[in-house]
Amino acid sequence: MENSQLTYRGTPFSRSELVEKLRDALTDSRFHHVLRVEQTAMDLADINGVDLQRASIAGLVHDYAKQRPDEDFIQAIKTYHLDPELLNYGNAIWHGVVGWIFVKKELQINDIEILNAVRYHTVGHEYMTPLEQIVYMADYIEPARDFPGVDEARKVTFNDLKQGVAYQTKQTLSYLVENNKPVFPQTIVTYNSWVPDSGLK
Repeated sequence: MENSQLTYRGTPFSRSELVEKLRDALTDSRFHHVLRVEQTAMDLADINGVDLQRASIAGLVHDYAKQRPDEDFIQAIKTYHLDPELLNYGNAIWHGVVGWIFVKKELQINDIEILNAVRYHTVGHEYMTPLEQIVYMADYIEPARDFPGVDEARKVTFNDLKQGVAYQTKQTLSYLVENNKPVFPQTIVTYNSWVPDSGLK
């Protein structure tokens, strides 16, 4: 099914209305990225028996907060009494781990699984549902992504979603370590939960 054919149920906005809100919130390149993630999420949902509407919504809104000013995130961390450790990180972590709050408040999306898919799409967690796994992977392998290993990531993911999660998690942690980047604690939890018993080489 094409995403434009979807009729959303139980949400205050139609797909076209939600798309316009995203167009207003994001740069053109980021806007087109979320459209590609939406379609990839729907493709993965289709082959994994996951609800297409929820995959569409989660794919669209996963980066809704990506281009907000840092001050918005800092204020949200303080207002909602989130882990103060978050203040040591930046937008790469905040737009998901904190950004779900803006999705809930401003887009009036209350589906906890969609909100968690947004919340964990960059760091994962140990008990990701199939929808959460789908958004985690769709963001990583959408068609415009171009980095060493992305073709293998696509192949693995479309063959076995859980193996895709393990593959991305391993590659992401390797990249962070090799480039002396800080590692968000939840990323390590995700690695320990998904990679050691995955059978990846």
